[in-house]
Amino acid sequence: MLKPKKPHQSEVTMTEMVLPNDTNTLNNLMGGRLLHWMDICAAISAQKHSNRIVVTASVDNVSFTEPIRLGNIVTMHAKVTRAFNSSMEVFLEVWAEDIPAGQRVSTNRAFYTFVAVDQNGRPIEVPPLEPETPEENELYLSALRRRQLRLVLAGRLNAAEATELKALFKVE
Repeated sequence: MLKPKKPHQSEVTMTEMVLPNDTNTLNNLMGGRLLHWMDICAAISAQKHSNRIVVTASVDNVSFTEPIRLGNIVTMHAKVTRAFNSSMEVFLEVWAEDIPAGQRVSTNRAFYTFVAVDQNGRPIEVPPLEPETPEENELYLSALRRRQLRLVLAGRLNAAEATELKALFKVE
């Protein structure tokens, strides 16, 4: 049994500046570039939790709610919300900041799933997570529902066996 870790031990903040090479023809950050940065930030968080090499298993819905413009500063913050056997869910938030204008706006949020692997690429056990705050506890508890939904959508879990999801729809 591995020693549990706290969410703050996996926290990562990553900052990038949007340069011309990162933009589309409207001078907005290309979505693929942002997804690349988000994947790196979340992977570092998962590595900090597991002390292992990690691979991306899935990315939940990522909506682009606000454009991120040329010259903006992009700040990403990630931390592990739950650890299962060999997988970890990481919650990531993104903000864009226009420093000269003094404006900062939330642009993206996503849940990533990573699997820790050994040197041969086989899944390996990760430490459990012990939430500390009410927000971390809520993310921890709801992670099981998100995990079951991912597994059902991937065809790896029968919907009838998704007990956490079924509980959401029970009619009394």
